[in-house]
Amino acid sequence: MSNSEMKQRLHDDMTAALKARDELRKSTLRMALTAVTKAEVAGKEARELSDAEIIEVLTAEAKKRRESVTAYRDAGREEMALKEQAEADILSEYLPEQLTPEEITTLVTEAIATTGAAELGPRGIGKVMGALQPKVKGKADGGTVSAEVKRQLGA
Repeated sequence: MSNSEMKQRLHDDMTAALKARDELRKSTLRMALTAVTKAEVAGKEARELSDAEIIEVLTAEAKKRRESVTAYRDAGREEMALKEQAEADILSEYLPEQLTPEEITTLVTEAIATTGAAELGPRGIGKVMGALQPKVKGKADGGTVSAEVKRQLGA
């Protein structure tokens, strides 16, 4: 993959949404491209992000949307929750396939077995999370994975 294949796809899709007068998709993709640009100029010098780094930015944006959905629903603002959910759904089209709860449970069980963290109990959480991170990065919410590790280790 080239350095900017994902960015080009976002830009092309935003242009298509603009032509189709799809306001929600256009504004969501514009927001995503803005977040990518912000990440590119953050730090000491500007640089072009790789596709993997762009996926990290989009994952963070999608997570913000999911958290907003919960906050709006708790506040009784269903119309805003629906808008945020629609934005999260659009962003998810650009993210890798997410792991199912069953797949997460299986990965955690395997990681506990390979790290030998079972006998450490709750103190083995860091060891297990360290082993899991490369396998679940971008494919599962860290909080969900952590909760499953804690559950299996009896924390």
